[in-house]
Amino acid sequence: MSLHRSLRSGGATAAKRNVLKRFERVTLLKKRGQWKAGMKSTGLPKTKPE
Repeated sequence: MSLHRSLRSGGATAAKRNVLKRFERVTLLKKRGQWKAGMKSTGLPKTKPE
């Protein structure tokens, strides 16, 4: 029995995400040099993924 095409995952998981998790935002800010020691991880500035 075959799987209906609407139920297949296909390449949906390979799509680029436009929302980052908190730890990803922190590492991105550190990489860009915008993270200062002692900053809180809540209320981070908006960042776009690379």
